[in-house]
Amino acid sequence: MTINQDMIRKLETLEARYNEIVDTLSESGVSGDPEKLKKLGKALNELDEPARLFRKHNELNIELTRNTALFDSETDRDMKALYKDETDRIKTDIIEMETAIVKFFNPSDEEEDKQFIIEIRAGTGGSEAGLFAGDLFRMYLKYAEIKGWKFESINESPTPLGGFKEVMFSMRGTGALARLRYESGVHRVQRIPVTESSGRIHTSAATVAVLIEPDEIEVVINPSDLKVDTFRSTGAGGQSVNKIESAIRITHIPTGVVVECQDERSQHQNRAKAMRILRARIVQQLEDEQNEKIASERRSQVGSGDRSERIRTYNFPQNRVTDHRANITVYQLDTIMEGMMDALLEPLVRHMREAAISNES
Repeated sequence: MTINQDMIRKLETLEARYNEIVDTLSESGVSGDPEKLKKLGKALNELDEPARLFRKHNELNIELTRNTALFDSETDRDMKALYKDETDRIKTDIIEMETAIVKFFNPSDEEEDKQFIIEIRAGTGGSEAGLFAGDLFRMYLKYAEIKGWKFESINESPTPLGGFKEVMFSMRGTGALARLRYESGVHRVQRIPVTESSGRIHTSAATVAVLIEPDEIEVVINPSDLKVDTFRSTGAGGQSVNKIESAIRITHIPTGVVVECQDERSQHQNRAKAMRILRARIVQQLEDEQNEKIASERRSQVGSGDRSERIRTYNFPQNRVTDHRANITVYQLDTIMEGMMDALLEPLVRHMREAAISNES
């Protein structure tokens, strides 16, 4: 990817905000407000890199224009050679600077390599919602296969028509979390269901949650805080598929978090998976509580961003997918559902990263 004017304009906006904060910090009275100082200091730190990139890019281009003019007007052969060498050096510096700018807007996939859990649940829309949940599951699975990421099923609750009430799986790989961490939210689908005889377009939804798996040392769970129930695993339609109580339900009493797992035949395996989910959900709940105060202050300007909001619409008749947070529309829904998601996710990740920097400021 090469640098474009949109990137330069965004850097200019961030640099202007950086200068505003510097001016604010120099005002009298700010030093007596520790909370404001902390907030401004954090914003200044976040904006330091884009401000530096913008200033340096400007300086190099001004320098290039000046040296090019001197080269064109110079008649002495030796001086002309010197100006040419200097111009070539500046051009090399500009290429390096533009590479740094592109990297800023497209962070390396190697920055995040943590394992995480994706949880998909059928929402409003009856059986069609379950089918759509299954379609999302297969979309992510195909994307993981294309990228070469590791994938592990954790728990599945299928529906009679081949969809899912709920499906959970873990994923890990270079760039996986960076690409998929913004999938949390309500995904809406508009299409003619297979069960619809009159050809009418229906709207249904599924929810997606992305939970980063913490290390065991990050979340210490006291066994006495757990209520563990066992029951028989059931398949689609409710029929018994296991004569022993291998399924596990774990309740974390202090937080009220409840996790079920019945995907494995062994009670031990189901318990191990349930504990992984439990740790991830507890961490997510704690983070949500910590962020709630900040989020409530931003809702009127940028929306809450919580999982109750519609984040994306998949319109099958128009072969269109729209992400409402970034106002991105791609008319490649058929290929995206086959796992080729980069056309949607790459601009989304850039938008979310830029929005996060702006919000910090």
